[in-house]
Order: sequence, then structure tokens, then C-alpha cells
Amino acid sequence: MSTPQTSTSSEKTFTSYTRDQGKSYAQARPSYHPKLYEKVLKQHTSTGGQLTTLLDVGCGPGITARALAPHFNQVTGLDPSEGMINNARALGGTTASSSPIRFEISTAEDLGWHLTPPVEDASIDLLTASTAAHWFDMSAFWPRAARVLKPGGTVALWTTGQLSIHPSVPNSEALNAALMDLEERDLQPFFEPGNWLTRNLYSELPLPWTLDTPVDEFDEAGFVRMEWGTGENDAEEFFAGGALTMDLDMMEKVMGTASPVQRWREANNEAVGTEGDVVKRMRREIERLLREAGVEEGKEIIRGSPKGVLLVVKKKA
Repeated sequence: MSTPQTSTSSEKTFTSYTRDQGKSYAQARPSYHPKLYEKVLKQHTSTGGQLTTLLDVGCGPGITARALAPHFNQVTGLDPSEGMINNARALGGTTASSSPIRFEISTAEDLGWHLTPPVEDASIDLLTASTAAHWFDMSAFWPRAARVLKPGGTVALWTTGQLSIHPSVPNSEALNAALMDLEERDLQPFFEPGNWLTRNLYSELPLPWTLDTPVDEFDEAGFVRMEWGTGENDAEEFFAGGALTMDLDMMEKVMGTASPVQRWREANNEAVGTEGDVVKRMRREIERLLREAGVEEGKEIIRGSPKGVLLVVKKKA
């Protein structure tokens, strides 16, 4: 199957989230490993970046904004979903200066230009987007990012790729084959271009110098790409908790937040909550293969082995 090579801003699954959906997402999605945040901060500060202002784009319920807030005096989280922002505000968070994190509704292409007060030009030290940039219109995002960043500021974009079952799990080879088969048959028809960008670890994510109209304010020579789970960095240092060990109830909740799963459920509403649900069928197959390997009923635990990538782009000083 060929894979689309551009990002999109037309994704509606997360944008249309209600407050309850945003709450479920916040409860199910894991945070990132402290060492990932350390790498982001080190890349930023070692190249002259300051720690005054942070702008977290596509912030969802505020996971990254809250994790990095203790390092910055002012932090703003932006997301186009009212449901996500309502949950981010409810969860709150404070900065190094003890001021509250500001959470506002805005797209990545606008970057808070319409807000009162707006995100001002040349006001941001570090701009982050965690598992979100694949939904941006990058041709509009990069020029706007160039405007809001200070000279020498940093854009840090990261995402997880495909999650596989760790080799330490009994019958892991059969489990991975079964999950891939289910995905190809049931979920890939509901993939959007952004989903393919994550699977390819942002190898085809448009960068400032690859656009039809390049954004010259960014420094191509200083571009940094780091990967996890591909031999470069330990996969267990991408998500908090390492290898994402969970029981099957939590697995269902986590998988339920994936956008292809939600699109499948929208198209197959009569199956939601039944044994025909796509996630429930995945669970039953996992149970079968674990028991085949001798795991007792009620003791089914899986361990994920994620892949991830971090892209760091500097604005010229």
C-alpha cells in the first residue's frame, strides 16, 4: 500500500472531542519519559535557547505542557478541541514562576494569533508538539512558527510510531502477527495521512526547507533527528513507565484513543460495546494466544515496545 507524503489539517476526530472524550483520553494516554523531556531541553539550551516562554501546540489535555512547565516562567498550551482544552484547564498546572499554565483553543496554523491577548511575534523560546504535528498543515505552521519564535528559538516535534509486543511477552511473535493482520484488515481503511506519517516516524513530515515555498528563517544545518526503538535510543526511554506494561482492560482504553479506532467505531456504531468491536476482537485474540502459551486466565499482561522520533529545528539567531 502506498503511503501519503504530506500532513493534513483536516483531521476531525480529536478536534470534535467532547469534554468526556477528552477526559477519557487524558486518563488513557501515557506521559513521556523524563529522559525524553531532558533531551528536548538539552537540545534547546545547548544551542542558545532560553527558558522563559514555552508554547505547546496540539497540547490535548496538557500532558507535555505540565511536564515542562517547571522549567519555564510562562507556558501556553494550544489545541483546536474545546473538549481537550476544558480538560487541560481542569487539570491545571503551574510554571517556574508559580503562574498558571494558559490553555487556549487555537489551531497549529494560527498559533494563538486570534487570542486575547495573542501569542505575540518573537515571544516564544521553545515550541513543542508531542504526537500532534502529523495533523498540522505544515505549509502554514512553519511560517507562523517562524514569526512567534524568538531568534535562536527551537521547535521540538516528537511522536510515537507503531507499538509492537515486547519479545519478553509469551508468544510475542504470534501476537504481533495477529495484531498486524487485524490492523491491516480492519483499521488501515480508516487511516488518514497523519497516521502514516507517524508509522514512518516523521521521515516524510514536511520541514521548513522542503516546502514548495521554503521558510528561510530556520537553520537546516542545525537540524537534529533522534529515534527510539530503532537501535539509536532505548525504546523504554520514550514513554513514562518504560515498556508500557498493562493489563488488558487498560490496553482496551489506550487502543480506544487511537484515531483509526474511533473512525472505525463511527462507521460501525452497531458493534461498539459488543464482541464485534474492533478492540474487543483484538483483546480476545491476545487472550487466546497468551493462554496458548500457558498464561492463566485473569493474569494476561502485555508489554509494549514503542518506536519514537524527535525532530529539533532551530530558528536562526
